[in-house]
Amino acid sequence: MKVCGFTFIRNAVKYDYPIVEAITSILPLCDKFIVVVGNSEDNTRNLIERINNSKIKIIDSIWDENLREGGKVLADETNKAISELPPDYDWAFYIQGDEVVHEKYHSTIINSMKKWEDDESVDGLLFKYIHFYGSYDFVGDSTRWYRNEVRIIRCNESIYSFRDAQGFKKNGQLLKVKEADATIFHYGWVKPPAYQQEKQKYFHSLWHSDKWLEKNISGKKEFDYSVIDSLKKFMGTHPAVMQNRIRNKKWEFNFDLSKKKLSVKSMLKLFIEKYTGWRPGEYKNYRRLK
Repeated sequence: MKVCGFTFIRNAVKYDYPIVEAITSILPLCDKFIVVVGNSEDNTRNLIERINNSKIKIIDSIWDENLREGGKVLADETNKAISELPPDYDWAFYIQGDEVVHEKYHSTIINSMKKWEDDESVDGLLFKYIHFYGSYDFVGDSTRWYRNEVRIIRCNESIYSFRDAQGFKKNGQLLKVKEADATIFHYGWVKPPAYQQEKQKYFHSLWHSDKWLEKNISGKKEFDYSVIDSLKKFMGTHPAVMQNRIRNKKWEFNFDLSKKKLSVKSMLKLFIEKYTGWRPGEYKNYRRLK
C-alpha cells in the first residue's frame, strides 16, 4: 500500500499557520508528500524546506486572483496538488494548513486504509473533527462547527476538490466514504489575537469583494475571541508535534462555561444529536457507505 500526503499553503508565517506541525503529523503515514506553495509575502517556502525530509516535493504556484471570490482559489490550489499525485499510489492523505493528526490515531488510520484498499466502491475515508477556539484549552460545542470531513481519497484521476476545498467529488458526484475512526485537530481559531485578526481579513478576501471587506471587516487590531456562543473544556492531550507551539503561547483567553449563548434552535439540534446522533440540517459533502 502506497500513500501520498498533499496540501497547499501560502503566507504561513504571516498568518501563523501550523503548517509544519500539520505536515509532520501525518508524514510517518506517507511514502511521499506534495506541498503546493503559493506566491507568499514571507518565507513560507523556506519554512517547508526546513522540514528537511526526502519524502517532500515542493511545487511552486501562483494563485489565480480571478478565482478569489467564493474561495474557489482554494480548490484550485488543492487540485494542483492532486494533479501531482503518483498514479501508482493507492491513497492520498489531505491535510490543511491548520489541521493536525494526533499520533495516537496513526495505527487506526493505517488499518482503515488497508481494510478498504481493495474495495473500489470506497472513494475515501471520513474523519471526525475537534475545533479549538481562543486557546488550546477550549473546543467548540455548538452547531456552528462541522463534525466530519473527507481527508483521505483514493488516488484516482476522476477525483477533484470543489467549491472552497472543503470537499471532493468524483465525476461530478460526492465521494462514497467509510469512517477512518480517527479525529482531526483543527487549530485555525487558535492564534495570537493580532494574527487572528489579520487572518480574518485575508480569509474573507477569498470569499468577498474589496467593497464587502471595506464595509464589513472592522479596523480592529486584535480579534475579539469573546464573541462566541458556546465552548467546552478540552480534557484530552494534544499531538506531540504541537507541544512546542503550545508551550510558547503568549496570550490568554478564558471562557465562562456557565454563560453559553445558544439559541433555542441550536439547543434543540444538540438535544436531538445527543440522543440520536443525527444533527438536523447538517451539510454533508460526502455519501457515507453502510
